[in-house]
Amino acid sequence: MHSLTAENLTELKLKANDVRQGIIRSLLAAGSGHSAGPLDMSDVFTALYGHLMRHDPSNPQWPERDRLLLSCGHIAPVRYSAMANFGYFPVEELLTLRKFGSRLQGHPERVSLPSVETTSGPLGEGLAQGVGMALGAKMDGKDFHVWVVTSDAEHQCGLHWEAVLTGAKFKLNNLTAIVDRNFIQIDGSTEDVMPLEPFAQKYRAFNWEVFECDGNDIAEFIATAERARSYKGKPQVIIANTIPGKGVSYMEGDYLWHGKPPNAAQADEALRELAAERERILAHE
Repeated sequence: MHSLTAENLTELKLKANDVRQGIIRSLLAAGSGHSAGPLDMSDVFTALYGHLMRHDPSNPQWPERDRLLLSCGHIAPVRYSAMANFGYFPVEELLTLRKFGSRLQGHPERVSLPSVETTSGPLGEGLAQGVGMALGAKMDGKDFHVWVVTSDAEHQCGLHWEAVLTGAKFKLNNLTAIVDRNFIQIDGSTEDVMPLEPFAQKYRAFNWEVFECDGNDIAEFIATAERARSYKGKPQVIIANTIPGKGVSYMEGDYLWHGKPPNAAQADEALRELAAERERILAHE
């Protein structure tokens, strides 16, 4: 993996801005969908597709590719926008989100888009699927890495913790879970609905190596992910602390944006803010 230069970092920040704009446009066109999570995970997905993962948009089923699983399928707009902006399909296709016959359904479908590794919907399944892929890679002598993006709230599902146990049992150091720690779910704060803290200690007790970082700082996330990926002997989890709705001021920190899209006026305001942020990046980097 090449080192992250200042020029690379600026390019990634601009790309994350493009990803966020794609999310807003697709949600507006769909008239439904989730806003807060996709926006707050734009930096993470940009880092994965733009720097960390071994993949090839021109050969999406390349056997040696890293595997990226999205367990919390409701934040699909960020994966779609990232894939489009990194060359997997035309950006214009984002406007078909949730339309009848579209490849871009409300939750990713494995058979619809190349390199979407799993069909996701029911929360808590993704890590179990990732554990299976990582164990299979070990058995087959393959060196690809398995990345699993999870929400914090889906840690309220028992199946997830069974997968955590299994990953530790088989010492799957080729597996990294990334937790979107934004503290929200559809009914409010995770700590009000079903408290998760002490969160990091839970993973340590299950014999995972734990890393924490600012998930909205691309450079910090990349440095953390590179340390995690190089860790030997254990699976790793990155607790990526994020701000729900990141990049759109009226959404930031508000759980009510977990599961709704912007209307036309709100989308216009969001796109104006993102355009202004793009100018700031160009002016200061």
